[in-house]
Amino acid sequence: MALTMENLEKQWFVIHTYSGYENKVKNNLESRVQTMGMEDKIFRVLVPTEEELEVKNGKKKIVQRKVYPGYVMVEMIMTDDSWYVVRNTPGVTGFVGSTGGGSKPIPLLPDEVQSILRTMGVDEVKTAVEYEVGEAVRLIDGPFSDMIGTVEEIHPEHQKLRVLVSMFGRDTPLELDFGQVERLS
Repeated sequence: MALTMENLEKQWFVIHTYSGYENKVKNNLESRVQTMGMEDKIFRVLVPTEEELEVKNGKKKIVQRKVYPGYVMVEMIMTDDSWYVVRNTPGVTGFVGSTGGGSKPIPLLPDEVQSILRTMGVDEVKTAVEYEVGEAVRLIDGPFSDMIGTVEEIHPEHQKLRVLVSMFGRDTPLELDFGQVERLS
């Protein structure tokens, strides 16, 4: 079954699962991605949830409620291999937007993805700033604002930096978001 996937860019797709198996499918798929070496094609697996205030026996508690029961979102590059891995994950019944018979699934539109991620409290807006290890930066947010530090580690996938800041005569590592620092001119 040749799918002929021309679009080799990261896109979000929705898969249908057995109801109540969303988290199990997420875990199964993440495990399969690692064991089958698909980290370069399948990136994130999300079960869309939102926080909801639940009152039970007079006690208030915040719970995670599934926004779309029976559905899981997958950020991936659609190829024959990645399609096969997702489609054959236990609990997955198929891709949403696919007519079956091996036809190419339809990805979510970017504004649909933004809306769902915003509902979940996941900020999709990435800061496209390139930092270098050893570079001096100024902290512009938080309790250490205006301090100068040196970039020790960079984690672009999480939009975070580890910055060494001199406090009390010794270097102290701080983990910061890209948006909490700026380059020194």
